[in-house]
Amino acid sequence: MNLSIIDWLIMLVYFVFVLGIGFALKRYMRTSNDFFLAGRSIPAWVCGLAFISANLGAQEVIGMGASGAKYGIITSHFYWIGAIPAMVFVGIFMMPFYYGSKARSVPEYLRMRFDEKTRAVNAFSFAIMTVLSSGISMYAMALLIQTLGLLHGVIPDAYVFHVSVFLSAIIVLGYIFLGGLTSAIYNEVLQFFLIVAGFAPLVWIGLRNVGGWQGIKHTLPATMTHSWRGMAHASTNTLGVEWVGLAMGLGFVLSFGYWCTDFLVIQRAMAADSEVSARRVPLIAAIPKMFFPFLVILPGLIAVTVTSHMAGAGTPASIQRLGAPSLAAPSPSVGSTNIPLDEAHPHGIIPQKTDPVSGQPVLDSHGNPVYNYDLAIPVMLLHFFPTGILGLGLTALLASFMSGMAGNVTAFNTVWTYDIYQAYINKKGTDAHYLWMGRMATIGGVALSVGAAYLVTNFNNIMDALQLVFSIVNAPLFATFLLGMFWKRTTGHGAFTGLLAGTGAALVHHGLTLPADAAPGIHGGWIAILHHYPSDMAQNFWTAIFAFTVNLLVTSAVSLATAPRPESELVGLVYSLTPKPIDTHLSWYQKPATLGIVVLAMLIVLNLVFA
Repeated sequence: MNLSIIDWLIMLVYFVFVLGIGFALKRYMRTSNDFFLAGRSIPAWVCGLAFISANLGAQEVIGMGASGAKYGIITSHFYWIGAIPAMVFVGIFMMPFYYGSKARSVPEYLRMRFDEKTRAVNAFSFAIMTVLSSGISMYAMALLIQTLGLLHGVIPDAYVFHVSVFLSAIIVLGYIFLGGLTSAIYNEVLQFFLIVAGFAPLVWIGLRNVGGWQGIKHTLPATMTHSWRGMAHASTNTLGVEWVGLAMGLGFVLSFGYWCTDFLVIQRAMAADSEVSARRVPLIAAIPKMFFPFLVILPGLIAVTVTSHMAGAGTPASIQRLGAPSLAAPSPSVGSTNIPLDEAHPHGIIPQKTDPVSGQPVLDSHGNPVYNYDLAIPVMLLHFFPTGILGLGLTALLASFMSGMAGNVTAFNTVWTYDIYQAYINKKGTDAHYLWMGRMATIGGVALSVGAAYLVTNFNNIMDALQLVFSIVNAPLFATFLLGMFWKRTTGHGAFTGLLAGTGAALVHHGLTLPADAAPGIHGGWIAILHHYPSDMAQNFWTAIFAFTVNLLVTSAVSLATAPRPESELVGLVYSLTPKPIDTHLSWYQKPATLGIVVLAMLIVLNLVFA
């Protein structure tokens, strides 16, 4: 790959700007509230873009592109079923609890609603999850740099992956250490616009080259070009899950579990300048969010539509150089119809997965090649973008990784400082001491993320890895929140016991099941193999369902057997005992409920168009 001086200049300007924001904001970080919560002074539209951009890391861009290539347009369910309804719910119903209670974090809300031990379980599990999520973004960025050969000739190829991991860690550490959450939020807004500017031309050029959406539908199996076709049975769709598993596992448990309880995104809304603004934040974010499938999933579909016999197709030289076998073998064609290389599992220009450390090809349990769907968007950039524009596309990718890493690290340092260090290690420190600890936690979180980056190299689709983490951590937690916010009889003992039982159920289910063609280990089956799922994602959905259900039942049973807290202590923490937000002074089009209805109406239209 040959980058021009313009390509390098675009990337250099981005990194200078990112670090510059951190330096510019350092002088305003006078208190721990400034560092961790941005002083609760940021406008709703800025928080809204940060809300969506904090979730727009590697799992969104690389992961959704990979899932689009692996599963097809059915991946859009992660947005239209697995995000938008939950974002509307959190904006209308849950933000009044978070913002009004003045809790500094989600675990702290759990302490106020239940007790100290419930907060401890969530704080430690969330800290682990943020480290893993940050590591996924770090791994994806290093994989991109290695695959595209950005450092080829500068350092030996065998060390590119390792150097890339540590380089990305140092840059993110720099601007968060200096400017805290405020720096992360304003960088996330910048990254949002960069991602749109970088990927919109890629989709436009790609569609022109494959004959538009009709060309994709003509080339790929019908199950990959319809979002609801074949959902009656797990065996008749690419995702390997039936509509019940999709609706319950993704649409309810995983979706609401993430958007309603994950402090990574809630933290952005809590930085808003008023409660009304905080309620609008998820609703503002939902509008661009529902159109992101066209920016991040479509490139994956285009990548598997482009076949080796098409003009100019083939594996980019930089990928061949790194040990992936060429995909330029002849492919049959009938007239002008493009036939995928493998009609059952089309892979187009997706290269075979290689071990990022050893460089050896990866094979599944049957000895068949494993295709690295995580490279769908990087390969598309190399395939379609000319020199000059390529720099913008690469910068957009790097921005998405920085956004994902920074979002998780800022959530980690807040939870560590407030909910672990202040709660259990040093309860009497000064505000200046906690500000110092927040910066030290930033260093620690980045260091742990480096270790996590090496752990996730075992997955050929980082979205599979991320949804596994969510099914174990967020799915049981959602049951705790649902009961705690809407059933005043829920007790601290019930919440604590339910959380442990739900998380344990998720681990046991994962240990007793295994996706097809996967080897026992990190993919499951590490206890015994009682059931095979068609895909990793199907296993994740049902893991989430088991975790949520067990938590719901155990929490309810234990709560009925233990004494509840007096109602006077639950005002502002339970829906029935909390004064409803007053918005009579707002015009009808300014009310969060109106905005929520508009968002849901748009969502229904999109589902009907691509059904």
